[in-house]
Order: sequence, then C-alpha cells, then structure tokens
Amino acid sequence: MKRLLLAFAFSVVTSAAFASGLGVSFEWGPTKKCFDPKSPPITLSGVPQGTTKLQIRMTDSNSPFEHGGGTVAYKGQALLPYGAFRYKGPCPEGETHFYNVTVKALDSSGKTLAEGKATKPFSGK
Repeated sequence: MKRLLLAFAFSVVTSAAFASGLGVSFEWGPTKKCFDPKSPPITLSGVPQGTTKLQIRMTDSNSPFEHGGGTVAYKGQALLPYGAFRYKGPCPEGETHFYNVTVKALDSSGKTLAEGKATKPFSGK
C-alpha cells in the first residue's frame, strides 16, 4: 500500500511539474559588465500552447537592485537573442553576484500559463 501511495504521489508531483514546467536558461554571451542595456540570450523549452507573450524580469540575489525586464511577443521561438528586451546589465563591484531571470508565459488575455526561472553568477573581477 505504501508503494502505491508513493507511486501516486510521485506521478501527481511530476505531472504538475510537466504541466507548468517552462524551461529557462541563459548565458551571458556578449553581455558587457556594468549596465549593458541589452539583455543576455535566453533559451526556452516547454513553452505551453496558447502563449502569445513572454514577460521577463531580472534581479540580483546579492542586492535589491532590479535589473528590469520586458515583454516579448512569442511566436514559437526557442531563443530570445541578445538585446531582445531592455534592462540594466550586471555590475557587481569586485565580487560575484547571482542573477535571477524569471520568464512567465502569458496568453492573449494576460493570464500566466507557466513560469520558469534560472540563476547564473556574474563575476565583478
């Protein structure tokens, strides 16, 4: 009985994860240190059907500084290229900071269909 319950619980958790699992990753690519106005390239996977817009936000885990973000029309692309939206790039002073990118997949009414996050370090040295 315990095995059956564990198997059921695992299937519920994994099903929910796959249903809302927007995969997000990013590389700094050509991003320049200290407030580059162009966003880093972002790779997407598992974007749900019905998505018409992507809402992006970047924050610094080490400080309360908001790096901005924007909304991008979604037309099936798996990559948001360097400069896809406006923001203020990383500028850690002499240390490594960790930057968080959050992407929300929105339908035409603005309803959030899925959300994904990624974190990456950027060295100030």
